[in-house]
Amino acid sequence: MKAYEEKLKSYIIENDIQAEQLIFNESCHSVEEAAKAAGTSPDDFVKNICMIDNNNNLIVAIVKGENRASTSRVGKVLNIDVPRTANENEILEKTGFPCGGVPSFGYKAIFIIDPKVMEKEFIYTGGGSPYSLVKISTKELQNINNSRILRVRK
Repeated sequence: MKAYEEKLKSYIIENDIQAEQLIFNESCHSVEEAAKAAGTSPDDFVKNICMIDNNNNLIVAIVKGENRASTSRVGKVLNIDVPRTANENEILEKTGFPCGGVPSFGYKAIFIIDPKVMEKEFIYTGGGSPYSLVKISTKELQNINNSRILRVRK
């Protein structure tokens, strides 16, 4: 897992991203585990829901931790057929990070941030492994991954 954390750390440094990577001894795979590890509220977390379109492109719907992403909404806002949820192998292959540690940036994808996420000044996202997180401002996140702000939550 350390290799994934180092990979993300290098990406943050090389791209001069204003973010803080946090590494823990306990799992941060679920929003509840992550909030406990970081000593903050579950309300401060996002999930990165990875989907695949008909052309095998990766789409990442970034939603608040308590929300779920809707594949039909993603299809509608992108004006494409409804994408399918990616499996663990596809997530690792397309993002370069394991499921449970996928950050909201750092790889090639179409990024969509749900407007509810943008109500927060800072959020926590995957930090490269299930044992790490990244704290980043929502404005920085939107800028670095060229996100579109569109409602994709259920």
